[in-house]
Amino acid sequence: MNRSIAVARSPDALARTYPVLYLFHGGGTDQDFMTWDRLPEGGIRAWTAGKPIIVVMPDGGHAGWYSNPVNSHTGPRNWETFHIDQLLRWIDANFRTYAEYDGRAVGGFSMGGFGALKYAAKYYGHFASVSAHSGPPSLRRDLSAVAHWANVSSAALDLGGGTIYGEPFDEARVSADNPMEHIESYRNKRVFMVAGTSPTPVDPFDLLNETEVLAGQREFRAGLDRAGIPHEWHEEPGGHFVRPEMAIRDIDGIIARLRQA
Repeated sequence: MNRSIAVARSPDALARTYPVLYLFHGGGTDQDFMTWDRLPEGGIRAWTAGKPIIVVMPDGGHAGWYSNPVNSHTGPRNWETFHIDQLLRWIDANFRTYAEYDGRAVGGFSMGGFGALKYAAKYYGHFASVSAHSGPPSLRRDLSAVAHWANVSSAALDLGGGTIYGEPFDEARVSADNPMEHIESYRNKRVFMVAGTSPTPVDPFDLLNETEVLAGQREFRAGLDRAGIPHEWHEEPGGHFVRPEMAIRDIDGIIARLRQA
């Protein structure tokens, strides 16, 4: 289990106390803790240059799903334990951070957007802002398509045939992780979501992924609306990718919501 992380910080990070954004990558063999650094228009370091925030980008596995799997045949792959119980404490112990609710945000792309939504609800007191860039918020819609994909992808890429949610599902585990079943846990948080409306029809991965993401985000937004929970959402042309202009808008919103450096 690779526990690599990248930390982007301002030159005067030793002299001031900063809020922190935990930023998660997506799934696949081309995704890792440096993914946000490799994006167009300079990536995350360019987008946050000179801005008063520390950005932490941890590894989450090729298909770790920001979870502790029900079973693994490749040794421990407990990403959730690493991120929540170990990484947050290490960052707060080694950097000048606001180690409090109003000092932390969490966001991510695709699988990482799901992880951000999951952690924000499951660990309510840890994060005041949550962002999902093409991240699916519903594990159970469409015959549990996302939960099944979590099992299939993790079995193939990370767990040697093990699964995130078990076969058959550990239903309690699915419910604990499913953002749609914890709408009330987003109250008093900044919630930001982006989904694409026109995935590439000749690319099955893009088409299936973003179609599910868009439907799930619409379902999730309806749940937030029924509960009277404010949120910012965007439906943008294109498919399953990070949009730099949306990421920059999100970062500025995060900084405005969190405690100031």
